[in-house]
Amino acid sequence: MTKSEQLLRVDDHDFTMRPGFGGPAIPVGVDVQVESLDTISEVDMDFTMTLYLRHYWKDERLSFPSNTNQSMTFDGRLVRKIWVPDMFFVHSKRSFIHDTTTDNVMLRVFPDGKVLYSLRVTVTAMCNMDLSRFPLDTQTCSLEIESYAYTEDDLMLYWKKGNDSLKTDEKISLSQFLIQKFHTTTKLAFYSSTGWYNRLYINFTLRRHIFFFLLQTYFPATLMVMLSWVSFWIDRRAVPARVPLGITTVLTMSTIITGVNASMPRVSYIKAVDIYLWVSFVFVFLSVIEYAAVNYLTTVQERKERKLRDRLPCTCGISHPTGLMHSSYSDVDVNTTGNYSMPEENGDKRERILVQLALADDRTGGQGKSHRSYASMWIDTHAIDKYSRVIFPGAYTLFNIIYWSIYS
Repeated sequence: MTKSEQLLRVDDHDFTMRPGFGGPAIPVGVDVQVESLDTISEVDMDFTMTLYLRHYWKDERLSFPSNTNQSMTFDGRLVRKIWVPDMFFVHSKRSFIHDTTTDNVMLRVFPDGKVLYSLRVTVTAMCNMDLSRFPLDTQTCSLEIESYAYTEDDLMLYWKKGNDSLKTDEKISLSQFLIQKFHTTTKLAFYSSTGWYNRLYINFTLRRHIFFFLLQTYFPATLMVMLSWVSFWIDRRAVPARVPLGITTVLTMSTIITGVNASMPRVSYIKAVDIYLWVSFVFVFLSVIEYAAVNYLTTVQERKERKLRDRLPCTCGISHPTGLMHSSYSDVDVNTTGNYSMPEENGDKRERILVQLALADDRTGGQGKSHRSYASMWIDTHAIDKYSRVIFPGAYTLFNIIYWSIYS
């Protein structure tokens, strides 16, 4: 035995029993200094923390005479020979005591038998996260400390200085979260086979930084939606321009959605980012469907125009055929009609088509109604793009206002 062990009379007592066995519960005070909060994982639903865990209690079996009232400090070798509280971390996945360059354990004994037991621990514990508002969410996680063997009848675990028992390093920071608050609580935990235990909680609240997700997810998705609107200003006959533009935006949105979900757990509920991305995807997809409708109706118009041109006499050489035109000509907006006709010869090709429609109306009589409806159909097809230029941006802007007012 070492001189210190002889002074403490280690062999004279049975340290397998707690201090004051058979009497009231021994009070064990705890305080914690958080050194670092290393990682927060949404995929594994856990966090990793490094901390200094300190225990305070009184064991009269370790009292010793001292004229100077000075304490004695020991390393981890004496810990194996005396009684220490059997603390463990509830819901922990992994934990270890640092051992570089030696075990990071300290034991300090005072002459009156008071003991300070400190160790440096890194623990990975479970944190149940609600990701329904991700990435505009705030998470609250807890590290729980409890005695493994001693119920509240044998060991009374408490925070030594209340909420001041928890200290944090001012330099603690996370790349993805803002640490809003650290605080402590105490509760009782019940196990049906063993009884009630004191449990200490280290609670901390984290608010996620949104700027990263704005740059990597929201801005690209918004730009893809806006890019899909460009097709509304491209000539509807330019199929090689509009079709690849629509397909490219759809595939890019699919890539963004896949990239976001790859780094997230497979939860069974919808997240806030899912709502934004899928609504954006629907807008991009509808822009492709819009051009499909425009292209189809344009094809129908061209067929009817071709048939009509085959039946109408040539109006070449008629410079001002206003006397032969039907009165409905004045009701048609020339600027909104299409440009599908024969090559332009000494005049406006759109006007020539209207002249042919009017001549056919005068000659056929009963067919005038169908010709006028054909002209109206021409204008409505052209109006699809015109209305889409207003409806699509307006609807998407309204969606953004509602979305950010709810989740921000």
